[in-house]
Amino acid sequence: MLGPVFNREALVVPKRPKTYLSRGVYVLVLFLLLCTGYLVLDGSRSLLTTSDSARFGGWMFALLSPLQFLVLSSLAAVGAASSVAQEKDRRTLLLLLMTRLSGFEVVVGKLTASLLGPLSMLVCALPLFLVLPLLGGVSPAQVLSVFVVTAATIVFAGSVGTVVGLWREKTFQAIALTVLLLLMYMAIAEMIAVIGRVPETIALALSPPRALLAAASPLASLSSETAIGISYFVGVSVCMSIATLLFGVMKVRIWNPSRDVRLKAPEPETSEELREYSEPATWKVRQARQVWKNPILWREIMTWAYGRKVVVIRVAFVALFLLVTGALYFQIESGVAMEPAGRIGRALPAATLPLAALGVISLVLVNALAVNAVTGERDGLALDLLLVTDLSPSEFVFGKLLGVLYVAKEMILLPLALIVYLAANGVMTVENATYIFVGAITLYVFVSMLGIHSALNYVAGRTATLASLGTVFFLCVGIAICMTIMVSFRGAFQLQLAPFLVMILGGGAALFASLGWRNPSSAIFAASFLLPLITFYAITQFLLQTDHLFVVFSLVVGYGFTTAAMMIPALSEFDVSLDRDRGAGGDSA
Repeated sequence: MLGPVFNREALVVPKRPKTYLSRGVYVLVLFLLLCTGYLVLDGSRSLLTTSDSARFGGWMFALLSPLQFLVLSSLAAVGAASSVAQEKDRRTLLLLLMTRLSGFEVVVGKLTASLLGPLSMLVCALPLFLVLPLLGGVSPAQVLSVFVVTAATIVFAGSVGTVVGLWREKTFQAIALTVLLLLMYMAIAEMIAVIGRVPETIALALSPPRALLAAASPLASLSSETAIGISYFVGVSVCMSIATLLFGVMKVRIWNPSRDVRLKAPEPETSEELREYSEPATWKVRQARQVWKNPILWREIMTWAYGRKVVVIRVAFVALFLLVTGALYFQIESGVAMEPAGRIGRALPAATLPLAALGVISLVLVNALAVNAVTGERDGLALDLLLVTDLSPSEFVFGKLLGVLYVAKEMILLPLALIVYLAANGVMTVENATYIFVGAITLYVFVSMLGIHSALNYVAGRTATLASLGTVFFLCVGIAICMTIMVSFRGAFQLQLAPFLVMILGGGAALFASLGWRNPSSAIFAASFLLPLITFYAITQFLLQTDHLFVVFSLVVGYGFTTAAMMIPALSEFDVSLDRDRGAGGDSA
């Protein structure tokens, strides 16, 4: 019914070992988080009474539900966009469009094929979530409501990613626009709910986070208005997904092949054709441009290496920046900027959440751009040409690194400008603003080098993109989870170290699998296992409200060492093929 594209993927996916590995790892991570929460809580007080057990079950359900929602919806959106972009990079989408397949079979087939992974992981996690009602504090109806809301959001995110991937040419453009469009949709929905003062049912129908929190709340079964709002959200999400797919079906053969695809002129066969071909058609000849000493850096900065449509991504990010700035301005003017963002006494101020969200988005976009900087060369068969030139490894690596930072300048400078704005309005001190500046610059360099490192280690562009973005996502979500657990239980940190060692070791193994599995080294091995430990130390120092210099210093040392550990193999891996002196002596090569 869905076409041969989906049928092929449905037949191939069960034969891949990574399918079962990803499902098992996902459920195992959720189970370890549940065990970690139990050990942390048991370190401060035991679960002896029914009320303590019910409170623990409700709290873990409130932690795991948003985590699953964020992970699977992000995986669906990015996976769908990168899957279509990979078809375009390999020129296989044009072959699909030349067949008898209808637009419905191409678009819906690609969507359903890319959603096999996230939806199967959602189903595999259902038994684990159904254990929580046995502890008390959670009903099976809440679990089913959360899963229905999550499934509807996954389908909508995948639909947007598929259609945007069919629209845009470059992988970075597809991923960046998908992320920005989904975030802008949620931001606009929140503004409508807060400023417009619409009824609760309408607010729940438009906002995915509100619908998820309402489904996870016991009010979903007690309040008819909340239950109706959740039903409206599922209906609105399904309708928007269908409308998005219908638009993609109508436009798939209009967008593809795009104007960037040019037919190659036939080569001359006779002497007369060769003479006509060699004679210039006009007397106007464009003057050659002066190339810099580093041609890689010159191409990244002086040409449209990532396509002219990258301007659309910049405009979308500026629009998101303006929305965040407006939210911060409203918080500062109303005086709620320094109030706790949660019900916990040591929760972070409300002004830090929009800033942190914008910072994480910019880190993800910079990382995606860095991955595409190398995978685009490989998919366009230009990397093989670069390997036979006299470019040195430093010219290639530093050219790509500096080029990525220059192209993503708006995504880097605007969050830094927001820090200056908060410091000027007294939300944070100048000292803390300086620390955030240093830490942010370190993280931007880290994610850029991480993208280049992943693109050099993985041959497939989609695998490199998912591995790199998954590492950034893992670090950001891991930090958020650790802070949430430590702040919520408010126990002694020395008692929490032992349970968190499981997460630290697991995180180190995951980092090493992502960073050094293909090209292992002792430095990457040490960085993979030290980085989670250093991050845990930085979070502990931050929550203890000690000198923030220790926090920034530990982060700069940890992420700086990891950046150097990735940069050294990148500089030495192509030492033979990019060495200038490889022709001087045959034996030395």
